[in-house]
Amino acid sequence: MDIERLVDVSDEVVESLGKLMIQLAEDCQPPTKEYLQDIVNSNTYLFVAKEEGLIIGTFSLVLYKIPTGRKASVEDVVVDVSMRGKQIGEKMIRFALDYARAELGVSKVDLTSSPSRIAANALYQKIGFVKRDTNVYRFQLD
Repeated sequence: MDIERLVDVSDEVVESLGKLMIQLAEDCQPPTKEYLQDIVNSNTYLFVAKEEGLIIGTFSLVLYKIPTGRKASVEDVVVDVSMRGKQIGEKMIRFALDYARAELGVSKVDLTSSPSRIAANALYQKIGFVKRDTNVYRFQLD
C-alpha cells in the first residue's frame, strides 16, 4: 500500500473519493473536481491510500495557525468497506502523524470521530490519541 498527497485532482480521484465519502456519511454529497482542487490548493493536505493503483482510502490533514501555535486536525478518514480489517486505517493515521511532525512542524494533532464508529475510536486510542474532556459545538448556518 502506498499513501500519497494529492496536488492535482484527476477524474479517478473524484470518482473514488465520491464513493468513499458516501461510506463515511450516507448524506454526504460527492465532492466535485473543482471543490477537491480547491482543497489541495489550500491549507488542507489531502491524501489517498492506494493498492495496486486503486484508491482504497483517504484522509485530510488540516493545518492551522493560531496564537497558541501550529496545530493540525485529521479529518474525513475512511477506508473502503471491502478493504477494512487490513490495518489500512492505522497506517494512514500513523502516516498523518509522521507527516504532521516532520513536514509541518506540528506538535499537536486533533481528530473527532462519531461514537458510533466503534472500530475507528478503538484504533485512535490504540495509536495514542487521548479523549479530551471538552464540549464540541456546532452552529448550523444554513
